[in-house]
Formats: sequence, C-alpha cells, structure tokens
Amino acid sequence: MIAIIDYGMGNLRSVEKAFHFIGYEAEISSDKDFILNADAVVLPGVGAFADAMNNLDKNGMIDVVKNVIDSGKPFLGICLGMQLLFDYSEEGGQNCKGLGILGGAIKLLPFGNLKVPHMGWNCLEISQQSPLFNGIRKKPYVYFVHSYYLDADDNDIVIASANYGINFAVAVQKGNVFATQFHPEKSGEVGLGMLKNFATYKV
Repeated sequence: MIAIIDYGMGNLRSVEKAFHFIGYEAEISSDKDFILNADAVVLPGVGAFADAMNNLDKNGMIDVVKNVIDSGKPFLGICLGMQLLFDYSEEGGQNCKGLGILGGAIKLLPFGNLKVPHMGWNCLEISQQSPLFNGIRKKPYVYFVHSYYLDADDNDIVIASANYGINFAVAVQKGNVFATQFHPEKSGEVGLGMLKNFATYKV
C-alpha cells in the first residue's frame, strides 16, 4: 500500500488516481499510523511553501515524514512536496524554514523574457541513472507548474535538470528519498512509468 499524505495542500486525488491506473494500491490519508505502516509514502503539494509547512506542523506530519524516511521506506516528494524537503524557501519575501532533510534552498525563477510561473511541458535532462528512470528515454517531456526552483547544496543528489531561462535541478535522489519538481501524475506515459518505478522500488 502506498500512502499519500493529506496535509491540506495539493493535487492529492490525481496522484492517487495515477497509481490506481497503473495497478497499485494507494490511499490518501492523514492517519499517522497508516502512513507509518505503508509500504511507500508520497508527499505531493501545490501552493505556498509557508502554508504547507504550517499545515504539516499543525497536523503532526513533520515527525511522520522524518520517521518514514529514517525507516528506509521509499519516499517520493512531488512539486511543493519536493521543495519542502530542503532547508528553506525564499517564497513570500523571507526565508521560510523547510524540513531540512536535504540541503539546499528554494529560490524564485528569474523573470527575464519568460513567464513565471513555469507552466507546461518541458524537456528533462537526465544526468544520473536512478531507479526512478528505469526504462525512461534520456530526454523525455514532463509537466511543470511552479514559480520557485531548487538550488541544491549537493549536486551529487541531482538526477535530472531542466532549462527555463536557467538550468535548474528538477529531480533528486538520496537513498530511499526521491523527489521531482515536475508532476509525474500529469506527465503521460513517461510520468506513469516513473510512478511505477517508484511503486516497485526496493531499498
């Protein structure tokens, strides 16, 4: 069973439906025991970083997320769920503390001649082989909706990047922790392939 953490933020139902579509049991839940006992856990998210951190704290999910990761179970952060794993975000004009599980900052995309948010399909540049990308072609197109990007402290955890005015990290892995800035659940067959790889990943 895959637990999808419900903390009042994000596009939870589409993630659940995507797992069901590829034949895996998944359930949206805010029950701590259910999440801790799941085989794998997903933290999705759409919205503001500070609101998300407040909701995680208010719902007692910060320790749950850290305990799941410490247990070695497969963990996947999606979009805002990826950003929350890092040290802090510049969103809102001030540095908002994140979970600090991975080192790095979340920064505003430079406006330049491009529209922000970065919304729509963009090419993924896979830089390191990862179980998440098994069977995925080298430069697939995936779907993005975001205004802030990851500036990771450790490039060794970065497994893919994209370009939107600047090159920036859009997928990371460290041990049992996977995270994507893009939405695999909205990225067609490519994204479903990644979700299947995550669902079948064994530490």
